[in-house]
Amino acid sequence: MMKKIMVLISRVFVISLLFSFISVNTAITAETIKIGAVLPLADITGKDASRSMQLAVKQINATGGLLGKQVELVLADDENKPDKVAAAIEKLVNVDKVDVIVGGTGNATTMEAIPVLKKYAKVTVWSGASSAKVDQALEDQDWFFHIHPWDYELGAYYEKMWQVIVQKYPEIKRKKTFVAYREDPFGSDILSVGSPVARAYLNVMQGEVYTTEPVSNLKEILSSAKNFVEPDIFIWDGLDKDAILILEEAKNIGFAPPVYLGKTLLWPLDFGKQMGSEGVMFYSYWHESMKLRNKACLAYVEAFNKEFKESPVTYFGPLAYTNIMIVADAVKRAGSLERGAFIKALEATNYDSPLGDNFVFVRSLGVKHQAGANPKLMQWQGGEVKIIWPWELATAKLIYPFPAQGFNKEAISEEKAPPAPVAKKPAAKSAPAAKTKK
Repeated sequence: MMKKIMVLISRVFVISLLFSFISVNTAITAETIKIGAVLPLADITGKDASRSMQLAVKQINATGGLLGKQVELVLADDENKPDKVAAAIEKLVNVDKVDVIVGGTGNATTMEAIPVLKKYAKVTVWSGASSAKVDQALEDQDWFFHIHPWDYELGAYYEKMWQVIVQKYPEIKRKKTFVAYREDPFGSDILSVGSPVARAYLNVMQGEVYTTEPVSNLKEILSSAKNFVEPDIFIWDGLDKDAILILEEAKNIGFAPPVYLGKTLLWPLDFGKQMGSEGVMFYSYWHESMKLRNKACLAYVEAFNKEFKESPVTYFGPLAYTNIMIVADAVKRAGSLERGAFIKALEATNYDSPLGDNFVFVRSLGVKHQAGANPKLMQWQGGEVKIIWPWELATAKLIYPFPAQGFNKEAISEEKAPPAPVAKKPAAKSAPAAKTKK
């Protein structure tokens, strides 16, 4: 009998310990605010973004957390694959029980994320996607906040940029633009974005899709641009691995337009050392060199370098940092995670970002809450990146026209031979009049 009593007591003790553990665990969970981030962790954008989010959370927790609780960042890897993103979000919501969803990078993964995001309608501050298709698919969703620019906004922005730049540098000509671009299923290439605005301002923008595999058509495209279009501005819109290939092809055929401009997520590490890189311009939302003119950028870069012993490479670093800080700021002002108060606080966001822009939510064509950074004009000078515009961030004066260092000078000087003048035939001498016989 005594043995049975002892067994019973032991069981009660074990059960009480188990319940005690569960209670403590629940209490710990309740004392944590969970932010769930969807990112491609093996990709450079995901690496920059996840590290920047971790940095932001560490800084927040070092100053007391939010609402007296520590913040926990839960990372979900979508592997940059559309068929993986839904499962990543399901896990964040149902297993990790996150309070808010952040992150996102590309158009394709975002489109596949939309159905599951709508299913749970959890407050989401999304840093990825630029396609109008995404904007339309999330129309009027009050829980969705977007902090990346839409492509359709950029055409007008580029036009404004060049109008301002030409006022300071009136020698710049920009009547004709030619674009060599990678085909984009979401219409995010610069020709699709810019040509409607160019037509509206009576400018000409033409372009062709370029390929490098299995056979490159770069020589044909650039030769066509050189000999027939003769653009004032040449833009290539593609992958970083193509940057040097295109530059070399342009050098070989002597294609040296007054403006040589690139649009790519990042540049090869040694691009600035390439002969011919001097004076190459490009559009970008951010570069580390902005720290020289922007305090928020300086603080972010210094903290990132201290934490990870290197600098972020892409703009998704400071954008992801901004993502977390916007959420944290709204939680503080809301005073709780109650849905209505949280959304209202997010709507009142006014955040000076290390991207050099102030983030304020306004309505776009589709989504109710849209904010984002603006592209800057940058230029390779002396092997380094210099900011040209906006003026408040500028670190150098514009080099114009494109110097074309190392380019095929003979090919550059070749001009289409003008048509040979038609030789005038000497006027036929009239035969002397026959003498009239008398």
